[in-house]
Amino acid sequence: MLLTGFSTLVWLLYMVMLVLAVVALIMAATAREDAYRAADKQKKSFWLIILGITVAVNLFVPILFLQLAGAVASIVFLVDVRPALQAVSGGGRRGGSSSDGPYGPYNGGR
Repeated sequence: MLLTGFSTLVWLLYMVMLVLAVVALIMAATAREDAYRAADKQKKSFWLIILGITVAVNLFVPILFLQLAGAVASIVFLVDVRPALQAVSGGGRRGGSSSDGPYGPYNGGR
């Protein structure tokens, strides 16, 4: 019983790491090449190779140490590189109030 619960937990951990790696790979592939240079980050090809290897390791090599290293790479991309790419390419929030509309702030008809 205890062993079944532990194996389920490890399987869920593997699935979370796989999904994290696939999401990071898709986001890295859809970003523009020049945004990487403008954000002063590694090249797009570097991140595609690292994240592609991470997905392959998660799918075909069930070694927890390698999968954890790939999870770290995915997290670094999602937390550090992706926000920098969005800031350079104009994505993300413009900064402002949540009541801002397309033509300025909404003041409730006052």
